[in-house]
Amino acid sequence: MGKVQQAHLTFKGAAHGEIAFIALKGFLDVCYGSRDGAAIAEFSWDGFDENDPASGRGWAVLGSAGRLVGHIYIHNGDKSGFVCEPD
Repeated sequence: MGKVQQAHLTFKGAAHGEIAFIALKGFLDVCYGSRDGAAIAEFSWDGFDENDPASGRGWAVLGSAGRLVGHIYIHNGDKSGFVCEPD
């Protein structure tokens, strides 16, 4: 069984990042832009969910109090909204 790690969403540099929660870990391909006047990070991701290959897409915007608010989609699987608190 895969090791469960601390949940995080990390954007690195101009176009990369990582996402992890429960038993999912993925590497991001990120595009930054704007939607309705707000900055947005839209991404596709590729990685593993419980040691099985998995991929999908998602997006995140900066919400109130410095929180990231977004949605993640697992290809042919679940989808979920999320809120990330800053460290």
